[in-house]
Amino acid sequence: MKTTRLFIATVIATLPAVATADFLGFSVGGGVWNSAPEGGFRRTVDPAPVDVKDSLYWDTESRGYISASFEHFVPLVPNVRVNLVSLDQSGSGPANFTFDGTTYSGVVSNELKVEQSDLLLYWELLDNIVSLDFGLDARLLNIDYSIRDASNSITDSVSQTVPMLYAMVGASPWFGLQLSAEAYYISAGGNEVSDYSAKISYTTDFLVGFEAGYRSEKIVLDDVDNTVADLTFKGPFLGAYLKF
Repeated sequence: MKTTRLFIATVIATLPAVATADFLGFSVGGGVWNSAPEGGFRRTVDPAPVDVKDSLYWDTESRGYISASFEHFVPLVPNVRVNLVSLDQSGSGPANFTFDGTTYSGVVSNELKVEQSDLLLYWELLDNIVSLDFGLDARLLNIDYSIRDASNSITDSVSQTVPMLYAMVGASPWFGLQLSAEAYYISAGGNEVSDYSAKISYTTDFLVGFEAGYRSEKIVLDDVDNTVADLTFKGPFLGAYLKF
């Protein structure tokens, strides 16, 4: 992809100026993301997507997330972060739609589970009052879903590892407090995954920190394992962490 090649070229050109930490650092934390679903999905043989709200009765759900990062002072070697989150949805109600060439009607029940894990390698361009990070992320998406009514049922899965670009910009108006925005993004061949968040975080003098913000994630699949999808999950989150 042209975008990826341009990004990598930019990374190489700026590496001599990359900031490094003065010491080893490790953080681990987690929290709850209260996200609302939007959109729909279908099989490639179907004429129209199944709406997740009107037909599948998905609603806002609270989802746990976990993150751990390791930073060091070795020049040019990237820092590492691991993120984990599970996007679980289910619903049941009267509906009438076609999925995978089969008509589902009456009371239709469904479940969807998205297990999402990230391995992020990132560099710090700035690490002071203003922070600026960039990096490359490998996001593993494991999607399992099932749909059933009184006469029919289907269970299937989609699994993809998605390479993504990453960037973070932040500002610390006073010690311990940070305002920041993060972005993960990739688009290729009609497929797109984007993950944006903005948050405020505060690290106390006792290694404990707290964060709150808003996150929006979009997954667009164009004939991936015979599945077409356009799904968005967005809402506020609240968490805590330990920073050593």
